[in-house]
Amino acid sequence: MAAVAPPPAPVPPVAPAPVSAAAVSTSVQSAAAQPASTPSALWLVGSRLREYAASTFEQRKPWGEVLDRSSFSKPSSLQEAAGRLRKNAGYFKINYLIVIMMTVAVTFLTHPSSLLVLGFLAASWVYVFAIRQGPLVISGKELSEREKLLGMSGISFLVVFVLTSVANVLFSALTLSCVIIGLHGASRVPDDLFLDEADSNQSLMSILTGGGASTTGANAV
Repeated sequence: MAAVAPPPAPVPPVAPAPVSAAAVSTSVQSAAAQPASTPSALWLVGSRLREYAASTFEQRKPWGEVLDRSSFSKPSSLQEAAGRLRKNAGYFKINYLIVIMMTVAVTFLTHPSSLLVLGFLAASWVYVFAIRQGPLVISGKELSEREKLLGMSGISFLVVFVLTSVANVLFSALTLSCVIIGLHGASRVPDDLFLDEADSNQSLMSILTGGGASTTGANAV
C-alpha cells in the first residue's frame, strides 16, 4: 500500500511594509496644501488690500464738513479759485478719492457691457497668474512670467482702447469726477480748515502712491 504524502505546509502571509505615521502625515499635508495654495495666496492679497483701504479711508473728513452749505461762496477771481482748489484738495483728498471711485462705479453700472468686459479681463488675469498651476504653452513653447505679463498687458490694452468702448466710459467717468471736484474745490471756502503744511504739499495722487500713509505714520511717531 502506497504511503500518502503529507499536505504541504501553509505559506504564512507576507505582512506589508510598515509605513511611519510621519510619512503619512507629510503626504496628507502636501496633498492638502497643493490645491489650497492658490486660494491662500489670493486671500492674503485680498486681506492686505482691505487693510490698506481701511487705513486710507480712516483719514477721510466728515461728509457734513465737506457739504457745509455755509462755507460755499463764489470766488472773486480765477487765482482765488485755484488757491481754494489747492487747499481743499490737500484737506479733502480722501473724500475726493471716494468721489472718483463712486463716480467710476456708477458710470460703469450704467454701461453693463463695459463692466462685463472689465470682469472678463480681471478673471483672465487671475486665471493666468493665480489659478493656473502648470506652465502656459502656446504652439509648443512654454511662456515665461515676463512673456505672460507682456502678452496679457497687450491683450488688455487692445480690448480696452481698441476693440471696445471701455476707455471712453472710463474717461467720461474721470472727466465727470474732475468737474465735480473742481466745482467743489473752487467754491468751498477753506478759511476754517486746519491743514498742516506737510498735508498741504500733498496732492490727491499721493494717496495712490502711498504718500498719505507715510505722512500719517510720521505724524504718529
